[in-house]
Amino acid sequence: MNSQNSSASITADGMTQASGSARRKPSRAMRLMLSMLDRIEGGSLMLRLPDGSARLVGHGEQCATLTLHDEAVFGRILASGSIGFAEAFMAGQWEADRLPALLSLLARNRPVLERAIHGNAWRLAGHWLWHRLRANTRRGSKKNIEAHYDLGNDFYRLWLDDTMSYSSAMWSEPEASFESAQLEKYRHALRSAGVQPGQHLLEIGCGWGGLAEVACREFGARVTGVTLSHEQLAWARDRAERNGFADRASFMLCDYRDLRGQYDHIVSIEMIEAVGEAFWPSYFSQLQALLKPGGRAVIQAITIDDALFEHYRKDVDFIQRYIFPGGMLPSPSAFSDQADRAGLRIVASKAFGLDYARTLSEWLTRFDAKADAVRAQGFDETFMRMWRFYLAYCEAGFNARNTDVWQYVLSARGTP
Repeated sequence: MNSQNSSASITADGMTQASGSARRKPSRAMRLMLSMLDRIEGGSLMLRLPDGSARLVGHGEQCATLTLHDEAVFGRILASGSIGFAEAFMAGQWEADRLPALLSLLARNRPVLERAIHGNAWRLAGHWLWHRLRANTRRGSKKNIEAHYDLGNDFYRLWLDDTMSYSSAMWSEPEASFESAQLEKYRHALRSAGVQPGQHLLEIGCGWGGLAEVACREFGARVTGVTLSHEQLAWARDRAERNGFADRASFMLCDYRDLRGQYDHIVSIEMIEAVGEAFWPSYFSQLQALLKPGGRAVIQAITIDDALFEHYRKDVDFIQRYIFPGGMLPSPSAFSDQADRAGLRIVASKAFGLDYARTLSEWLTRFDAKADAVRAQGFDETFMRMWRFYLAYCEAGFNARNTDVWQYVLSARGTP
C-alpha cells in the first residue's frame, strides 16, 4: 500500500482529508448546512463526508458519528426539511452509529437548524396536500388506522412486550421492568378515573386489549372497547377468551363518532393523536356526551410544546407523512381549550415524557434484535430503515422536550 494515500492532513477549514486525493469545492447546500451544524450547542458530531474527509461540528462532547454516503443529502434537507433528512436515511444515503443520540442533539438545537428543519415551502407542498387528503373523516380514519395498525399482529408481537402495549410505559420505580411499567400506565389511568367494581368503562381506541384486561381482572369493571383496526379487534377478542374476561369485555369495530349511550368512566390511551385538528371538537363533545354525571375521562395524549404548535399545525412532518397519516398532536394549551369548549375541565394531570423516551429506546432495541424476523415477514430494507428512524426520531423529540405525554383527568364542569 502506498503510505502517501493512507495518511491524512488537516485542511484550512478544519476538515481532515486523505492526502493525495482531489477535493471538490463544497456545494452551496453543503456549506450552508456545515455552517448551521457548527453552531450546535450541548454536544458535537463527527461528520464523515463522501470524499473521505471528516469534520467535527458543534460544541461539547461528541454524541455520534454521522457518515454521509452522498453529498446530495445536504440539498435534500434544505429542500424538504426533516422529511428530506428521513427520506435520505431510508434511501441509505447516510448512517449514524448512535441514531437516537444524533437526532436528540439535532432536536435540542431546533432554533439553530430552523431553516433546515422546515425546508422549502414549494418543495413541501406535495407533502402538505397529501396530508390534507388523508383527513380523518369516518372513511379516512379507517384507512389511516389500517395503514399503520394492520401491518399485522405478527409484526407487532415481535418487538412489543407481553402486554402488547403500543403506548408509553410509566415507571413508578426506576428499576421496574418494562412490562411492569406498561401495566402501571394502565393502573394509573384506571385509578385516576376512579373505576370501581361493576362500573361500565368505555375505552376509545382499545388497542390489543391490554387496559381492558387490567380493568376487568384487577378493578372488577365491565369494558366496552372500540377500534378501527381489524387486526387489533381480533387480538383483543381472542385475548379476552384466553385470559378469562370475555364475559366482562366486549370489543367493537366502531368509529368514536358513532358511539351512543353513557358510561361511568372513559379511558382513551394515545388515540387523540389520530383524530385530526378539524375533528377535535367532535372528539371532546363525544367525551362529554358519553360520560355519566360524576364520571371521569382519562385521556393519555402525546402533546407538542406550545411554543412549536403554531408552526407545526401548518406544516407536515416525517411522522405525518410516513407513519401516522392524518395524525396531529395537540399542544397542552390546545388540549385544555378544546376540553373547556366541550364543557369539560381538567381536574388532574401527569406528564411523563422522559418515560416515553425510555419506552422508545426499549422498542428500538427490541426491533433491532428482531430485524431478521421482521424481514422474514416480507418487509424490505426501506421499511426497516423507516421504522428505525421513526422510533429514534420520536425518542429524540421526548428527550429534547419538544414533545411530552400526559394523562389528563377530565370531568364535566360542575362535578367533582
